[in-house]
Amino acid sequence: MARYSGLYSRQKDAAGKWVYIISAVVIIIFVVAFVYNRISKSRGEDSTVSPEVQSKVVESEKVSPPVVSIKPEPEPQPEPNLPEIKHEPVVEPNSRVGELITKAMECINSKPARIIEARTMLNEMLPLPMSRQQLQFIKARLSELADKWLFSKVVYPEDRLCERYEVKDGDQLRAISGQFKVPYEILMEINGIPRAEALQSGQTIKVINGPFHARVYRSTYTMDLFLQNTFVRSFPVGLGKPGRETPTGLWVVKPGGKLIKPTWTDPDTGKTYEAEDPDYPLGSRWVALEGIKGDAVGKSGIAFHGTKDPNLIGTSGSRGCIRLQNGDAILMYNLLMPGSSQVEIVE
Repeated sequence: MARYSGLYSRQKDAAGKWVYIISAVVIIIFVVAFVYNRISKSRGEDSTVSPEVQSKVVESEKVSPPVVSIKPEPEPQPEPNLPEIKHEPVVEPNSRVGELITKAMECINSKPARIIEARTMLNEMLPLPMSRQQLQFIKARLSELADKWLFSKVVYPEDRLCERYEVKDGDQLRAISGQFKVPYEILMEINGIPRAEALQSGQTIKVINGPFHARVYRSTYTMDLFLQNTFVRSFPVGLGKPGRETPTGLWVVKPGGKLIKPTWTDPDTGKTYEAEDPDYPLGSRWVALEGIKGDAVGKSGIAFHGTKDPNLIGTSGSRGCIRLQNGDAILMYNLLMPGSSQVEIVE
């Protein structure tokens, strides 16, 4: 009898466990149904919606996988093949250079002037050893010629650096400038276009086959500007003070780094300057640089910019940046193309 009593007790316990399990399942089902009903009401859904409509609702609520936009890596720009101008010209004039200068001047003075031929001859002389006076003469003549073939509406038939472009339907000046690797501002300037939006289909404009590049000489506080590998003009510059010397090496104009009178905070004092402040130090323009070779790699905060104090040009007084006269800073802003224009800083 006792054995049957124990068996009965175990059966009773097992039955009780099943009751608890079934009860728990029922409660879970009830809770799930309640939550689903609340969610449906919050979505404005009705339990009487037909299966066809429900199917459409479910389809519409399927979450599409996020579209990942993978930006292609920018193509590495080849280093500019700039003329190797002698850093320390010889004392005595080079007679061969003198003869070539005479021939170039004959091209300039001929009727009509053979501007592109003279430009080519003078530019090819730059790597030759010569006196400082000869070098200055050649650069001055090349700069004068640039006013004719570059900074004007004239396009010479034999010029490979400038050409005519007929504007097509849908063309925008920014897109055209990107195609030729020069900023749209210089295209506006040389073509007399008052606003980028004023470009008209069928209009013929002068375009420049860029990009422009620059070389900065630390020892002479000068900078040479080139279109591709053709000399355009020289500028006096101010450079970094002792302990913050402007780093040598190869730089590229930083994408998104061209700004007009940006707000600037002095890293030493923490003071913030706005463009309208009377002691605003950056002048008219800011063109940020990004180091890609030599000591330039890893350096930040280096840029071309204008100055409120012209007396600092030709001195070592900046925090490493390259200072320019404000008019020169505007010109460089209009010529240097982000991602394409490179700047070489040498001794």
